[in-house]
Amino acid sequence: MDHHISAGVTVTDNISVPGADWTAMTASYDDRALLLDGTLVVADLHVGRGTGGNLELPVGSGSDMVERFQSLVERHNPDEVVVAGDLLHSFQTVPRSVESTVAGLRSACQQTGARLLVTPGNHDTMLDSVWDGPTASEYRIGETVVCHGHEAPEADADRYIVGHDHPTISIEGQRRPCYLVGSGQYRGSDVVILPSFNKLNAGVEVNEMRAGDFQSPLVTDTDRLEPVVWDESGRETLSFPPLGEFRRML
Repeated sequence: MDHHISAGVTVTDNISVPGADWTAMTASYDDRALLLDGTLVVADLHVGRGTGGNLELPVGSGSDMVERFQSLVERHNPDEVVVAGDLLHSFQTVPRSVESTVAGLRSACQQTGARLLVTPGNHDTMLDSVWDGPTASEYRIGETVVCHGHEAPEADADRYIVGHDHPTISIEGQRRPCYLVGSGQYRGSDVVILPSFNKLNAGVEVNEMRAGDFQSPLVTDTDRLEPVVWDESGRETLSFPPLGEFRRML
C-alpha cells in the first residue's frame, strides 16, 4: 500500500464499527459478516451460484461456504444469525446441492443453539422450497433494522444493515470485498452495506460509483460512505476515509 493511501488507513484491533454512532451496541467485522451484540449478520450467500458450470474448484459454494459459516458461528457463538437476503442464487431451479448447503448452514446454527432467520432478497423466489424456518422482510435488532436493501424499507430505524450491491474497492489494482458505512444515508439514518458472503461473486467496484449507480435506494451520498476491509491474512480491520476523500488519494 503506497504512502498516500496508507496515511488515511486506520487499523483497529477491536474491529469496532467506524463512522456512524454505534454507542448503543457493540459491532464488529469478520469474514464478510457483521456482529451486532449477539446477532451475526451475513448477506448475499447466493447458494447455488456456479452449479453446473465448469469451475474446477467451486470456492464460495457448497462445503467451503458451510465451513466458513460454521467457523463464524463457532467463533462468535451468536444468539441468532440473520441472512440479509439472497440466500439463494437461481430464480427458477433448486439443485440438490443447494438443499445440502442450506441444510449445512442450518446445522451449523443448531450445533451452537443459534436461531437462523432469513430476510428474503430479490433472488429468493424459490426460498420456500428449501427453507421452512423463520423469515421477515425486515428484522429489527433494537434501533437497527436488517433487510436485503433492494427495496425501500417500511420500518423507521436509527440504522439499516443491508446487502444487495456486493461492494468491493480497488486498492493498488487489487479488488477487495468491503463494507460501506454511511452516516445519515437514508432518511437521516445510518446505513451499512455488507459484501457478498459468496466468494464466487466478483462484486461491484465502488471507487467511482455515485448514488445513482447503486441498486439499493438506501444509498444517497457516496462521498460519505466509508469503506471497511476485513484483512483475512492479518485478521484485522482496515478503515478507509469516505469515498469522496478516498478518490482524491488515488
